[in-house]
Amino acid sequence: MGMRLLAALAMGLAIAGTVLGLAATNVVPDSSAGDGSGNVTGYTVSNITYTLNSANPQQVDKVSFQLSPSGAQTVKASVDNGSTWASCSLSGSTWTCDFTPDAAVQPITSLRVVAAQ
Repeated sequence: MGMRLLAALAMGLAIAGTVLGLAATNVVPDSSAGDGSGNVTGYTVSNITYTLNSANPQQVDKVSFQLSPSGAQTVKASVDNGSTWASCSLSGSTWTCDFTPDAAVQPITSLRVVAAQ
């Protein structure tokens, strides 16, 4: 009976060694995690130009402007206090936001620009 117990124990150790050996082959690459803080600074909007619809000058087709500093990746604009947003695209140093449908000129009282890197 002692030999069977010894054989069973040896078999169990062999299986455990194999399992541990397989587990030891996992490779996990280094990664970073952390906590920190930094300043969030705003952009200066300048050289604002509104383009009126050629068929109906009571409508605004688009607005163009420049942002300082440069480096924004995503820019949106609103002329109705944020109810609707136009996506903007960059050409050179000028952002252009196309209003679809066109925005009515009459209720426009402000331009709201949201920009992020």
